[in-house]
Amino acid sequence: MSSPGYRAPEGVAWAEIRERGSRFRATVQRAASAADAQAAVAACAREFPDATHCCWAWRLGPPGGAGAAERSSDAGEPAGTAGMPILQVLRGAELSDVVAVVVRWFGGTKLGKGGLARAYAAATRAALASLPVAVRVPTVTLAVDLPYERLGAVKRRVHPPAVEIAAASYGERVRLTLTVQVDRRGEVETALADLGLSPVPSLDTLPAARCGNEIPSLSERRERR
Repeated sequence: MSSPGYRAPEGVAWAEIRERGSRFRATVQRAASAADAQAAVAACAREFPDATHCCWAWRLGPPGGAGAAERSSDAGEPAGTAGMPILQVLRGAELSDVVAVVVRWFGGTKLGKGGLARAYAAATRAALASLPVAVRVPTVTLAVDLPYERLGAVKRRVHPPAVEIAAASYGERVRLTLTVQVDRRGEVETALADLGLSPVPSLDTLPAARCGNEIPSLSERRERR
């Protein structure tokens, strides 16, 4: 059984479009936390201080999971014309752990609410077309202390990529740090309990998300259709 994964950026991509004199520059990249997303927004604002607007949206965590969250901002544009169109494009691309920032330079001609929404969405889609993407699987890190005579039995229960040994230390006893896909955690804890062992969440390593094989960008997927 394999863990469910979700699509997330593996790099940074940007694109620029023009609409009736206005320039829209979109940057899309990975964000592992709200702080990462806010830092990306702030970086774009610093890089383009002459821009009229700096609008953004981000999505974090496994979609539908307890820690999933999303936010958007129109940054001074009419309500619903910038942040939400950007967010809807990210949703449509089924991306998470992602932030998209679109800066606009006003070109002198008003686009109207519909025109703005279409332009912000189009700029975001243009950036996504070249964005490298990977499948990420949520994991948890468990630590277990064991006597040497149990080491072989534990290793026989390690089956990458669902369960991997991330670190090991050897003293009077063995201490293993295991990286376990979230939906396999109960199975692993039960197997270790059958050996008389009690794994605990590791304090050394925070829960992480594993990156799988790179999958095609949106443009590559369209070309294959």
